[in-house]
Amino acid sequence: MGILAFLYGALSYLAFLASFTYAIGFVGNVVVPKGIDTAPHGPLPEALLVDLLLLGLFAVQHSVMARKGFKQWWTRIVPEPVERSTFVLASSLALALLLWKWQPIAGSLWSVQVPAGRLALQALFWLGWVIVFSSSFMINHFDLFGLRQVYLRLKGEPYRPLPFVKVALYRFIRHPLMLGLLIAFWATPEMSYGHLLFALATTGYIFIGIWLEERDLRREHGAEYEQYRREAGMLLPR
Repeated sequence: MGILAFLYGALSYLAFLASFTYAIGFVGNVVVPKGIDTAPHGPLPEALLVDLLLLGLFAVQHSVMARKGFKQWWTRIVPEPVERSTFVLASSLALALLLWKWQPIAGSLWSVQVPAGRLALQALFWLGWVIVFSSSFMINHFDLFGLRQVYLRLKGEPYRPLPFVKVALYRFIRHPLMLGLLIAFWATPEMSYGHLLFALATTGYIFIGIWLEERDLRREHGAEYEQYRREAGMLLPR
């Protein structure tokens, strides 16, 4: 069972890498065959309905499966060592569906034509993704995506929760990973109405997700986390 759990965790992680890497190209309209603005453009009402349903599906799946109460119920069905990997796999599939079925919306809020301005926004876009990935390693990338859990199961060792630590960017910002996503979603020289819908919806979801996560963290760590909230800004350095 340890070997099966490890293989399942590894496959779930590969699914994450594939969908998330594609998502970077999708948001930036680079490399991948279908970007956020790739034609053809369908009727506006249909595009809005489809896109909002896709965004809502990802948000609900991601938020519900991340909650402690759901995890306690879910681990009665799914073995605890693969709970995180199952969350990662479900999130990857929901993201893949969004990328596959996304309907572009014509028109743009802004279009930067000055070469220096375009270059600056593109650099900011890539900086956002660098912050996202580096932030995951500042805590524990492999625990975050379920690999540590299945590795411990493979070794026959019990899972040991990670201690609450404040390292690197986390010393000044409580949610640097979310900051990186916000930068990546908004830094674009071509803000189409489809991209604007995506950026607005994901920004709203990020703030809701932060509220839910901080509520759980306050319950789990109590005064220690309250002190951390006073020391570090939510998204901007303090």
